[in-house]
Amino acid sequence: MTRVPEPRASATRRLDFDPDTVEHDLAALVLTVVELLRQLVERQALRRVEVGDLDEDQEERIGMTLLLLEDRMELLRERFGLTPEELNLDLGPLGPLLPTDR
Repeated sequence: MTRVPEPRASATRRLDFDPDTVEHDLAALVLTVVELLRQLVERQALRRVEVGDLDEDQEERIGMTLLLLEDRMELLRERFGLTPEELNLDLGPLGPLLPTDR
């Protein structure tokens, strides 16, 4: 018989939609997806820089774009009263959705 692992105690949270907070919860879900994509794009850009795949102008544009995106994410989190930790969903046995080594 396979034993189901116990949920881990962590600082991350699971989705818990409530009719009274649907706008807030939907914003949290959308911003979580955007943050995941932002981090993936950032990592890919860093890899391309490390291997010398980009010229200086491309590196500058990517760097500025990523900084602007991070700034906009901060503004949206503030607008909806969210912290970066609240965007990190708990995937149960898989652990948190977003890397926490930032």
